[in-house]
Amino acid sequence: MTSWQNEQEVAAPAVPAPRSGDEPELLVAAQHGDAQAAHRLGKLYAQRGDRSAARHWWERAASGGNIDSAYNLGVWHEKHGTLEEAVRWYELAAGTGDAEAAVNLATLLLEQRGDIEAARRWFESAAHAGSRSAARRLALICEDAGELPFAREWHRRAAADGDVASAHDLGFLSYQVGEEEETVRCWEYAARGGHAEAAYHLGLFLQATRDPEGAEAYFRLAAKSEHPGAASQLGGIALSRRDLRTARAWFERAAVAGRLDDQRMAGFVCVELSDSQGASHWFGRAAASGDAESAFNFGLLLIAELGDLQGGQHWFRQAALAGHRRAAMELGGLLSATGQPHEAEKWLADPPPPTWDRLAEPELSARAELAAAATGRRGGVTLKVRDLTEILGTWDLLTRPLRDHADVVVWLVERSGLHASAVEHLASVRTTILRPGTSPWPTPSEVEHVLATARDLRLRLAAR
Repeated sequence: MTSWQNEQEVAAPAVPAPRSGDEPELLVAAQHGDAQAAHRLGKLYAQRGDRSAARHWWERAASGGNIDSAYNLGVWHEKHGTLEEAVRWYELAAGTGDAEAAVNLATLLLEQRGDIEAARRWFESAAHAGSRSAARRLALICEDAGELPFAREWHRRAAADGDVASAHDLGFLSYQVGEEEETVRCWEYAARGGHAEAAYHLGLFLQATRDPEGAEAYFRLAAKSEHPGAASQLGGIALSRRDLRTARAWFERAAVAGRLDDQRMAGFVCVELSDSQGASHWFGRAAASGDAESAFNFGLLLIAELGDLQGGQHWFRQAALAGHRRAAMELGGLLSATGQPHEAEKWLADPPPPTWDRLAEPELSARAELAAAATGRRGGVTLKVRDLTEILGTWDLLTRPLRDHADVVVWLVERSGLHASAVEHLASVRTTILRPGTSPWPTPSEVEHVLATARDLRLRLAAR
């Protein structure tokens, strides 16, 4: 199929480009009804930038049955905003089985008219004719319609033709129904094809399944494409090895992408390296963006390194207002020491409740991030990684002393006094995050409810 996507036209092998001096010969033939000559004449005028003349001869050629001209007219009218005419010409070309015209027609119907059903029919026509892009678009339409088995099949077809984005998407659809072997195959294929997100998600999966060497290899592959999440993971790996300079370099690569957690981690590593200026930069940057933990640590740094009590008080207050318990306690003590007992009493008497600040096991953090990524696809409501990590980490923390986990729910209920249904719900959500496919992903309201149960459990068991 020839097209007129640019002013410099590239001819299809079946229709030779006009040569210099061909115009009189083509003009005579076209005037006598030769559709192919009319098409070639239109191409000649298109190459010269005479769009009106090109349109004229393509219309003559299309009327004589030349499908390439019908397609070019569709492109011409789409470029010039006459969408009804574009649809008419694309339909003429697509009706003969031309896959490229069918894709353009379906895209126009979907994006300009919002006609999903008609677009779907033409995408199907193009996909059956071998169009990879049509297969991918069909997969996405099926995903949005909740037709996941059809979505997986179309993604599979597109991936088989080399579409790495569809391979990545198919990996997620397989992950959420518990088909881990296909998940790995898809993400590995996409990652080797240069898809950084696939490499990163495969790294998370390998981390979740306790293959740290494999995970690191794929994080490094993703990091070559400047993936900030991969840089963060590599920073954590370097930190676990006490390679502080390498950790700092990776965290800073992630931090410049605006990731608050990594700005905070860069600040912590700078403290370990006795670089107060670097720590001040990263804590201050994250604190200014609303990160309570960074605000608290920035306040500590200002007081310890610069003796800046006013600056420390400011950032303690910002962190305390955001619910940071330790900041509230430090603020109360500082206010008392500086002669402001009334406000000090307010913070000391009623500090915010303690928040989850433990580092979860790497495999739990990886499962939480994969669940969040899976729920946030295609316009879904993304679950918060921090909330999911706290749920998994709380269960791990409280049940770690047990040798036999067969009756863990009963044990937690007896120890905490909570209603069995609340603990069972927590157990169910935990299982879904760790073993996708056992039940649908939890809703945000479910996560909020279960998170409250997890916090209540921690408080009750800590008091015993």
